[in-house]
Amino acid sequence: MPWLWLSLAGVLEIGFAFFLKSSMGFSRWLPAVLTVVTGLSSVVLLSISLRTLPVGTGYAVWTGIGAAGTAIMGIALLGDSAAPMRLLCIALILGGVIGLKLVSGS
Repeated sequence: MPWLWLSLAGVLEIGFAFFLKSSMGFSRWLPAVLTVVTGLSSVVLLSISLRTLPVGTGYAVWTGIGAAGTAIMGIALLGDSAAPMRLLCIALILGGVIGLKLVSGS
């Protein structure tokens, strides 16, 4: 169950980044509220998962899902660069997240 909470926290982290961008520096109220809600929800779920997962593993997976997911969504939805080296770096992040899950005991 902690991996489910951690995965959901990572997905919420992606939403946090997108709402943060669309809030235009917290000048648009709905995206600003969604930024706060997704950010807080993400941190709460991370903290729940850290009750049983090692902190280093949990935090690395959380940030990895958030970073790679946000980069992928930026490419897919915002026209961010899909340069081969950028895609390779995203793949390395995802490989690290998967590796941490595979070597974790829980």
